Amino acid sequence: MKVEGGWSSPRTVALQTLGCKLNQAETESLAREFVAAGYKVVAPDDAADIYVLNTCTVTHIADRKCRNLLRLAYRRNPDALIVAAGCYAERAAAEVGGIEGVGLVVGNKDKARLAEIVRARTDGGGCGSGDIGKSSSFRTRALVKIQEGCSRPCTFCVVPRVRGHEISRSQNDIIDEVKARVAEGYKEVILTGTRIGSYEQDGGLKTLVERILRESEVQRLRLSSLEPCDLTPELLNLWGDSRLCPHIHLPLQSGCDPVLERMGRAYDTADYERAAALAREVIPNLALTTDVMVGFPGEGEEEFGESYRFCERMGFAAMHVFPFSARPGTKAARMGDKVGDSEKKRRCQLMLNLAHRGSQRFREQFVGRSMNVLWEGNKDSIWFGLTENYMRVFLPAQGPLANQILETKIVAQHDGLLQGELVN
Repeated sequence: MKVEGGWSSPRTVALQTLGCKLNQAETESLAREFVAAGYKVVAPDDAADIYVLNTCTVTHIADRKCRNLLRLAYRRNPDALIVAAGCYAERAAAEVGGIEGVGLVVGNKDKARLAEIVRARTDGGGCGSGDIGKSSSFRTRALVKIQEGCSRPCTFCVVPRVRGHEISRSQNDIIDEVKARVAEGYKEVILTGTRIGSYEQDGGLKTLVERILRESEVQRLRLSSLEPCDLTPELLNLWGDSRLCPHIHLPLQSGCDPVLERMGRAYDTADYERAAALAREVIPNLALTTDVMVGFPGEGEEEFGESYRFCERMGFAAMHVFPFSARPGTKAARMGDKVGDSEKKRRCQLMLNLAHRGSQRFREQFVGRSMNVLWEGNKDSIWFGLTENYMRVFLPAQGPLANQILETKIVAQHDGLLQGELVN
């Protein structure tokens, strides 16, 4: 509750995240910091004393979603301290600070100190030991940041401006965090960052993964996103350990070489296809997922068709499809020959239809087979979980399954989900 001249012992903080897995990992860390400072972490739609939005600015749509969520938080509780943190706050602090109700703007450079900054702003605020509310950002799968920043900016991407150059955490710190999450009961750990393939401490990503598998008791380890150049035979051989999940997210952006060149990507379609083929050869049941952009400046109908046909040939397990969005200060924002909004929308729908068909074909091959599923939670008497290769599975509730990895037979496919039955 806000009082004249300060705050009277705020006890609750709600944290919400937009954007990438790196943002999600940082929000989980912030939740732990607030708990250590004596606050109770509650759900984002609760009327908390403090509301924190970890923002994204990768597209203009992300900016708009951030503004809407910040205004909604203010309408929900005008007395709360509304905090905008992260990438949008870093890129456009004055713009974000002008949103009605926003009382504090903290960019990426100071985000790790957010609990300390809020305590100072609210006169010490938290008290007691703090705890995690029933609806918190803690999940059955833990996200662990291993690096952030990008030193090889693409022409369309604003991330290097808001995240800075590449910085890698020490391997010992990462392994200690993985062990801590395992000790808390997490069954799966996801290594995340802006470009995890550029991790450069003590032998790089390969050595880090080897050490985590050797030195921790993690039951599942997942890598969040890689680039074609990262998929060396030496790295791929690590999937011989069954704890490393057979799922690789390999952003494509475009299946047309001239568009990739204008984007400033460090590969062409032949490089991409070779990397994907090598990964599929080495890793059984691999789910290869990707990102695809449509409507990049200068992308004509022929270039779009080339990209579409490449994606069709690749047979992705899932595709995140999105339209080009001009980001302030990027080279692509200054390029001519822009594609109109209606045309971008049409191309998005075509790619989304392709993505739907590809995902359905990928899932169908597992019907009738048994897989290990990490059951995460239930809603309306239905349990939901994830296979090692990132497919969603559901089954009718039958006792407590949360945070258990159980052998499950896949019996059918329904509307993008697989139906399972517990084995034995």
